[in-house]
Amino acid sequence: MGDKEIPKKEAVNGSKNKKKKKKRGGSKRRMTSEQTSAYNCVSEWVFLDRSHSPTDDFALPWNQSKEKLVFEFHSHSIHSDGFLSPSKLVERAHQNGVKVLSLTDHDTLSGIPEALEAASRFGIKIIPGVEISTMFTQGSQGRDSASNEPVHILAYYSSCGPAKFDQVDKFLSSIRDGRFLRAENMILKLNKLKLPVKWEQVAKIAGKGVAPGRLHVARAMVEAGHVENLRQAFSRYLYDGGPAYATGSEPLAEEAVQFICDTGGVAVLAHPWALKDPIAVVRRLKEVGLHGIEAYRSDGKLAAYSDLADAYNLLKLGGSDFHGRGGKQESEVGSVSLPMLAVHEFLKVARPIWATSIREILENYIKYPSETNLQPIMSFGKPKVCRGISPASCPSDFISRCLSLWLTDEERQNPEFEAIKLKLAAISMNNQ
Repeated sequence: MGDKEIPKKEAVNGSKNKKKKKKRGGSKRRMTSEQTSAYNCVSEWVFLDRSHSPTDDFALPWNQSKEKLVFEFHSHSIHSDGFLSPSKLVERAHQNGVKVLSLTDHDTLSGIPEALEAASRFGIKIIPGVEISTMFTQGSQGRDSASNEPVHILAYYSSCGPAKFDQVDKFLSSIRDGRFLRAENMILKLNKLKLPVKWEQVAKIAGKGVAPGRLHVARAMVEAGHVENLRQAFSRYLYDGGPAYATGSEPLAEEAVQFICDTGGVAVLAHPWALKDPIAVVRRLKEVGLHGIEAYRSDGKLAAYSDLADAYNLLKLGGSDFHGRGGKQESEVGSVSLPMLAVHEFLKVARPIWATSIREILENYIKYPSETNLQPIMSFGKPKVCRGISPASCPSDFISRCLSLWLTDEERQNPEFEAIKLKLAAISMNNQ
């Protein structure tokens, strides 16, 4: 959640969750046939690296044993308001048994390449993600209305990244520019409140090139001695509509959801429990393509939001929203227990979207076979794919290896991908 530092509310079914936790230490329950089928399908996708790796002689086939699968769909690094580098985040996730990690920094994909590099060393699958800052407006009221509120949308992209990468980069860059102006306005308001904070200190805390958020301002307030801790900074001054709160240039929530869908992503509403009127938000966003909402946290499934997802036929997802701050208030990376059936339902929706996105990216490269158009593919291609291959001189071999890590055999045997392979081979022949 990061920018929306709001205390967790008691889960609706909290008592039930406590009972479930007691049972975890007991005998293991056998999976139903439905759960077994879901596990097998999810495992095939998770362990594509093992089943197709041409460089790891010690890799185990994905179906050799039923490994425990831990998923993390919501995490942050120093590329936004997290405290760990993408490499350290991946290492932390590995220590906690995470098999699939989505780095979802605020309004940037810049940490993904480093996360992919680290993930290749630890055997973790990365889902390129981003948490997009948006504004939800009520009816015909303007953006500055007191009834409006910030809404964060998680976007999950294919292993090849978003289609129309340049457009995504421009879209996110515009939001980040607004975050700089927003931070400046928050500092001005704090100064008027006789709580002086220097811009230089906020920028230093955020880090070079990182768009500052409320968390960075809050940390500066702690360092200046104006508040005792981050929670106090938010509860007294930086909460939505608070005396030092300011907005940036966030797009409308509906625009962001449509943009995610248009660029090959899966759109999921983040932390709906932090919203004033989650039903109104979900109803509006469902109309423009929202795929799911977060309904699971480290303290269990929230019945109210699970029911809301059911009512609007939305996927149920969840993640720790890990930032690396430490302390009792933060959930650990990989601490959310997502049911295998929920992950399976997510992948059933996501994988066709991602396959279409990958196809569009490759077709664009085939149409305009330049190093510029190959670069985004190389950025998201796993580092070990490049061993022994020059992507620029042998794009066909490079992309074929990438596809074996991104798509299952069934997906790659699609006639459209078979045609792409032939066209790529022709490009490679011309480069020789």
